[in-house]
Amino acid sequence: MTFEAWIVVAVIFFLMVAFVMEAMRPGLILLSAAVIFMVTGIITDQELISGFSNDGLITIAVLFLVNEGIKQSGLITRLAKAYLPRKRNRMTFMLPRLMIPVAFFSAFLNNLPIVVNFSPILIRWAEAMKLSYKKFLIPLSYAAILGGMCTLIGTSSNLVVHGLMLETGNGGFHLFELGKIGLAVSVFGFIYMSVFGNWLLPGEKIKFTGKPAEGKDYYFNLKLTENSQLAGTEVVDNKIEGLPGLEVHSVARKNRILKPGTGRIKLLLKDEILVTGTPDKLNYIMSHKEVRLKGMEYLGNEKPENLKQYEVVLSPRFPWLGQTVTEFSFFDQFNAVVLAIHRNGERITENLNNLKLKVGDNVVLLATEKFFDTWGSSQMFYLVNYMRDLHHDKGSRVKWRALIILMAMVAAIVVNELVSYGYGMRLNIFIYVAFAAILMIWLKILPQQNYTKAVSWDMLISIASAFAIGKAIQNSGVAILLAADAISIVRSIGPVGVLAIIWLFTSILTEIITNNAAVALVFPIAAMAAQLLGVDSRPFFVAIAIAGASSFVSARGYRSNLVIKAVGKYSGNDFLRIGAPMQLIAFILSVILIPYFWEF
Repeated sequence: MTFEAWIVVAVIFFLMVAFVMEAMRPGLILLSAAVIFMVTGIITDQELISGFSNDGLITIAVLFLVNEGIKQSGLITRLAKAYLPRKRNRMTFMLPRLMIPVAFFSAFLNNLPIVVNFSPILIRWAEAMKLSYKKFLIPLSYAAILGGMCTLIGTSSNLVVHGLMLETGNGGFHLFELGKIGLAVSVFGFIYMSVFGNWLLPGEKIKFTGKPAEGKDYYFNLKLTENSQLAGTEVVDNKIEGLPGLEVHSVARKNRILKPGTGRIKLLLKDEILVTGTPDKLNYIMSHKEVRLKGMEYLGNEKPENLKQYEVVLSPRFPWLGQTVTEFSFFDQFNAVVLAIHRNGERITENLNNLKLKVGDNVVLLATEKFFDTWGSSQMFYLVNYMRDLHHDKGSRVKWRALIILMAMVAAIVVNELVSYGYGMRLNIFIYVAFAAILMIWLKILPQQNYTKAVSWDMLISIASAFAIGKAIQNSGVAILLAADAISIVRSIGPVGVLAIIWLFTSILTEIITNNAAVALVFPIAAMAAQLLGVDSRPFFVAIAIAGASSFVSARGYRSNLVIKAVGKYSGNDFLRIGAPMQLIAFILSVILIPYFWEF
């Protein structure tokens, strides 16, 4: 290995460590690596800059505007309410009914707005059906992933591979070309979730006899009012006489956490009582004379009927990440009070004020409806649930306009593909995406004042920097070394073995450094492997795209998984248990079908 190759290997190693430790935002980590390669002469300044002008990157940037227009129109929310079942049924029927429509729309829209908009509606529907919401949120994210891998524009990593193919003269993908594999993976994925979802997904198993399944638990932090009659009351069987319908989870007293069942607990005036109950108990608590919600003193001027409970998930754009709850005042910034924070599926109750805020934290807030009006569409966090209905409807005309623009964009791209097959003429899909985005703004579906907020600049910087890192892997000779090693290991089974290794390598990197960075890094290795084998590189590129879109075993690779993990209060093991077989299905089908549809 050359000195440049050792530099590349060392930088990539530390890059992965930085991702695991969450040292910086993904874009900054990848940009740092790219700049190091430029300074050391492994890539030129032009090779670094060229990533920012890639066709796939520019198309992704404009697609953000189309996605935001659809979100702002309320179309996703309206469709979700329309197709969810009105009656309880078996899980084998309910899960496909949820997943198939989500997958269809995810084939043409970004996964994240679909998941974020569907989540609160799905939770409320599950509560109304007396079903465990934990049985449906992971399938929601998986459906969005499955739909995204079926088309060129369904997920950003597909467009990254497409852009790299165009740069290297490989022609790029057609709109539905990846659907040959994506559709097969989706069908088997739907069947797998239908058959095994009820057993493998967390939450109480859904039955149609006996007691109903668990609903969503809402937690309330209570303090006794001054001279409260409940002082001295004993907690009996997790209940407090005088607070019907509420169960005591724990009592915080002088830096100690007292749990019911571990000894007698008599309430004192300075105790903090953590209770659980149904959503309608919020009204009851705020009108109760003997208790008050913790933090209500900050909102003392507001009438209780004007207050609502919100759940938000902190996004990478939240400016105060790394600060503690005390250092950053939600009340000063948003006129909201923090009721609780959930992380990694667990509610944090101890030392909450000194907790440092992280991406993916589920923060429960108490605020007025002004919070929704001012911050509901903010990119700083994802508004994923709220107690009490909010009535914000832009009207059916706006929804119809948004739907027509979306369908027209898809139809134009399809016609473009058909023309390219028949006459060899093919326009860049950026043209149709850009026109759809401009129509969204002209027709006032997407507000022009803050249209730039819809663009994830960190993702774009990540992708552009990953292109530069991929070029460094190629220039340093690391690509040819890795490709040669892969070939020597599986020489006896030929290109199919190399394809399997490339798929697995991309899949592992996706869970560490996100899908867009993973496909850009593996691309030059795949291209070199095809060259050394003397075969067509297209099957390898398809494998990279499908593997990059197949993120089922953790929440790290896909932002929609990260949001769902926070919203559903899932643990990492929940994703691993249900996602590992799904990942295996995608891998086996890819290795079998890719050589069948794309000959080496």
